[in-house]
Amino acid sequence: MRVILASASPRRLELLRNIGFDVMVYPADFTESGGGKEPAEETVLANAVGKCRAVRAVCGDNVPVIAADTVVVIDEMILGKPAGKEVAEEMLRRLSGREHRVLTGVAVCYKGRETTDVCETRVFFRSLTEDEISAYVATGEPLDKAGAYGIQGKGTLLVEKINGCYNNVVGLPLTCLYSMLRKLGVNI
Repeated sequence: MRVILASASPRRLELLRNIGFDVMVYPADFTESGGGKEPAEETVLANAVGKCRAVRAVCGDNVPVIAADTVVVIDEMILGKPAGKEVAEEMLRRLSGREHRVLTGVAVCYKGRETTDVCETRVFFRSLTEDEISAYVATGEPLDKAGAYGIQGKGTLLVEKINGCYNNVVGLPLTCLYSMLRKLGVNI
C-alpha cells in the first residue's frame, strides 16, 4: 500500500516500511507549536493535523497522508528536541530515575476524510549518573529526538521499563495508526 508520510523522520519512515508500506516522504511546510498553556495532548494533535493538512493541500489525498508529532512530557512540561548539548543534558537529568509520558498525535487524511488520535506511553528511566548523561549526549543521538533520547538506539540503556506502545516512543504508534487507517476504509 502506498502512503505519503508528512515528515522527514527516518524513524517514522523505517517503521512504515517495516510493515510493508510503499512510502513517499513529503515533509510538511508547517510551523509546529511548542506548546503553551494548552495540554500537551492538544499540542501534539494540533501539530499532527497541521502537518497532515499542509501536505494534503499540496499532494492531495488519493493515497493516505500520515502525519505525527511526538513529545515527552514530565511535570506537565513538554520536552521537545533539545536546542543543544547543554539542554539535552538538562532534559536527561530531569528524566533520570523518574516516569514520564510520551505522547504522539497522529492525523490521517484520505479521500476527503480525516481521523486523528493521541497515543500515550509511560516510560520509566533508571537513575543516571552525570558521566552516563555526558557520555550519551556526546554520541549525538539525543540532539534530534524529543526528550533527548532515542529508545531504538543507545537510549534504550536509559529506560528501565515502559507501559504502552514501544513504537509510540520511537515516534509512530503503529497499532493506533492501523486502527485509524481501517476506520477510513484502508485495507492493509
